[in-house]
Amino acid sequence: MRRADRLFRLVQLLRGRRLSTAAWLADKLEVSARTVYRDIADLQCQGVPIEGEAGVGYRLRAGFDLPPLMFTTLEAQALVAAVRLAQTRLDRTLAGAAEDALAKIVAVLPPAARTAAEALPVFAAPWTVDAETGERLRLLRDAAAARRRIRFDYADAQGVPSTRSARPLACFHWESAWTLAAWCEEREAFRSFRLDRMRALEVLAAVFRDEPGRTLPEFLRSVKGQGMPRRGP
Repeated sequence: MRRADRLFRLVQLLRGRRLSTAAWLADKLEVSARTVYRDIADLQCQGVPIEGEAGVGYRLRAGFDLPPLMFTTLEAQALVAAVRLAQTRLDRTLAGAAEDALAKIVAVLPPAARTAAEALPVFAAPWTVDAETGERLRLLRDAAAARRRIRFDYADAQGVPSTRSARPLACFHWESAWTLAAWCEEREAFRSFRLDRMRALEVLAAVFRDEPGRTLPEFLRSVKGQGMPRRGP
């Protein structure tokens, strides 16, 4: 990687996080921590508002931005692949927005990069989310983003029905199904619910706050340590 490209990517990495350690940056850039320290010092000398110190971490002061740079051919191909793979698995609103965004990007690419991106021989299987599941996905991702509690009827793998109140945390796509990661108020534990087994889904006005033991990072740690949390009961 050219040094100019590495410095640009370093700034982009810092823009996307509140605090980044030199070790994390070095791993992402595939260089040594010493190189990261030197690059950060050079950027600071050039007026880039990077705050922090060695051993603690670094962050980019709010409001700083770089002039737009053109996508490389490989980056353009990666965007095309991502949209193609995701589009048939998203709800209609998000899938449409992804297609529109990709069209805007491809339209401003140089001719060679545009041709390479559009000719990328990578496609997704023609599997489409049914309308009801797609609508649940839209409601749940909005509810998770807004920290809105939900209530719904659910049938587990054995068909046992129940009514649940939960804090939606994130939606996950598996090979053939969407699931909701949530904190279940009835079971007082993390649970994973299949969207196609939900009925009478209602997004409530009540807003929840992150509490220790009930957050998305803790859910992800539980997945990593013990496998996917139980579904339903």
